[in-house]
Amino acid sequence: MTGPGGGEVEGVLAAVHAEEWGRIVAALIRSTGDWDLAEECAQDAFAQALVRWPVDGVPRRPGAWLTTTARNRALDRLRRDAVEAQKLREAAMLTPNPDPGPDPWDDPGVVPDDRLELIFTCCHPALSLETRVALTLRSLAGLSTAEIARAFLVPERTMAQRLVRAKNKIRRSGIPFRVPPAHLLPERLEAVLAVVYLLFNEGYAATAGEALIRGGLSAEAIRLGRVLAALMPDEPEAHGLLALMLLHEARRAGRVDAGGDPVPLEAQDRTTWDRPRIEEGLAILDRALRRRRAGRYQVQAAIAACHASATRAEDTDWRQISLLYERLTRLTPGPVVELNRAVAVAMADGPAAGLALVDALRDDGLLKGYHLLPATRADLLRRLGRREEAAEAYREALSTVGTDAERRFLARRLQDLA
Repeated sequence: MTGPGGGEVEGVLAAVHAEEWGRIVAALIRSTGDWDLAEECAQDAFAQALVRWPVDGVPRRPGAWLTTTARNRALDRLRRDAVEAQKLREAAMLTPNPDPGPDPWDDPGVVPDDRLELIFTCCHPALSLETRVALTLRSLAGLSTAEIARAFLVPERTMAQRLVRAKNKIRRSGIPFRVPPAHLLPERLEAVLAVVYLLFNEGYAATAGEALIRGGLSAEAIRLGRVLAALMPDEPEAHGLLALMLLHEARRAGRVDAGGDPVPLEAQDRTTWDRPRIEEGLAILDRALRRRRAGRYQVQAAIAACHASATRAEDTDWRQISLLYERLTRLTPGPVVELNRAVAVAMADGPAAGLALVDALRDDGLLKGYHLLPATRADLLRRLGRREEAAEAYREALSTVGTDAERRFLARRLQDLA
């Protein structure tokens, strides 16, 4: 065993967690059929590593060490909890083999990437689309229940209950955890795209924490998007999602200032934008649109292309963006899309027109607790010169914002009004 010890172990474990978590959990789910047990034992294995590795050194194959430790923990749990022969047989299946042989995930299969393969495996069509996506993000991508809840705009308690119900359904129905054959991949594609998209979103604009951007998550989502587009070359939405992520990621350097705080789109230094990545995204989008099967990701990529193609903020074609958002509302109706459309309308037709749409969203209550609603309203009120109402809206946004960076930005806007 070789490797760093002491305080360095935490950094090593963080990297190993990002790379190996999904594989470890998947191995335990395949062996036990118990999602909760798999996650708990995987967490226990990482906790043991935090104690053992500073003393013994980091193993040559950290993932294998963690998998074996987690399996042993699961074996102990099953033996202790077993009250019938079937449970004992399940425990026997987990008994470590002195020579376990190659990991089955190491064999090239239908999906040429182990992490993407895990996502396809988890997105079983017997579960609802939202449940598939949430369960995959929690169990295999390692996002917290709170992060997933914010992505779906529901309370954390509600999301936790949904995840429990999903795991119970899998247990009761005996839904198998295995890689689907090639001809069944398309029926899981919508959920897989949603997983990759939400993974990217959490990296591109974190919902909580100190930093606005989590570059590792967005980079991994783009990598998965490239593999997915190569795997399914005739699926325009896979290419639309890749184009969308590339066009957004191209603006990353201009989205935050030296202190890590957000910079509004109109104030960003466009010379910092990654032009080669923009050109790649535009080319991929063009190929996808030629198939004339435009879906939600292609339309969103077209909106991102309008922003990326404008060399100056005042050159942005807000009328076209507004029309694209109208089309997006027909494809995927929802309050967040309506809020984004309101911003585009405000830019195209004036802040009063946008404010009318935002107020309608506020009145229907579907975005209650979503900080971008009062933040958008505050900005429009500020532009209309209604300073007291704008200050009240900024204070409302500050009460629900999740990241420290956005909190500082909103606080400065509120202070400017004073």
